[in-house]
Amino acid sequence: MIRHVVLFKLRPGLPTETAANIFAALKALQREIPGIVAVSTGADASPEGLQHGHTHGFTVDFENAAARDAYLPHLAHQKVGAMIVAASEGGVAGITVFDWEM
Repeated sequence: MIRHVVLFKLRPGLPTETAANIFAALKALQREIPGIVAVSTGADASPEGLQHGHTHGFTVDFENAAARDAYLPHLAHQKVGAMIVAASEGGVAGITVFDWEM
């Protein structure tokens, strides 16, 4: 299994429902893209102060690397990714992505 972790910071001044809309679109990907095992989303709740500016994040668990690799160019993923980039402070530069094998 592959865990895909994405952290981002929402731009100031966005409507309050922006994160909820992004998270709903992410969760819908599980119904649209084969090989997604689970999607988890949320706002930062850590008391450690090590967020490095990230305010929100999500994980997508894939059956295997092939499922993750098929997800990356998938049109539904590209649409949600564009939403995240548009809402993130700094665009792509403000997003951190990290995957590991479980």
